[in-house]
Amino acid sequence: PYMVISFIDFIIILLLSYFVLGVPVNGSLLLLFLVAILYITLTLSYGLTVSTLVDKQVNAVIFSATTAMIPVLMLSGMIFPIDNMPMVLQTLSAIVPARWFIEAVRKVMIQGLGITMIWKEMLILIGMILFLLGVTIAKTKKRLE
Repeated sequence: PYMVISFIDFIIILLLSYFVLGVPVNGSLLLLFLVAILYITLTLSYGLTVSTLVDKQVNAVIFSATTAMIPVLMLSGMIFPIDNMPMVLQTLSAIVPARWFIEAVRKVMIQGLGITMIWKEMLILIGMILFLLGVTIAKTKKRLE
């Protein structure tokens, strides 16, 4: 259900950005949806990982806020350009999934580029999904033993 809700939210945001803000969609909508599905899957995988690592819901909310929300705002390139950050923060931003999603969306929506130009971002997102699911599976197996 969270995948469906997130995908509906993405469609609403895309429609609002196009019709209200006038943001062009120069690239493939199918590719844009593929990148969105990858990112949604990644964020849901992150939620699963957090829920297996933390014992209480309050701790999970605090952990998620400090490890996901703050870095997304500060290090994703959404607010502050990554090129203008000190090298330490540029390097640290490489582990923020939103950075790769935002780069891919910019390349597809604004620049109109295809999959051959965003393969790196897509592979990084897929790698992060596999890593998080691996951690989740390993932690779940330990709990079951």
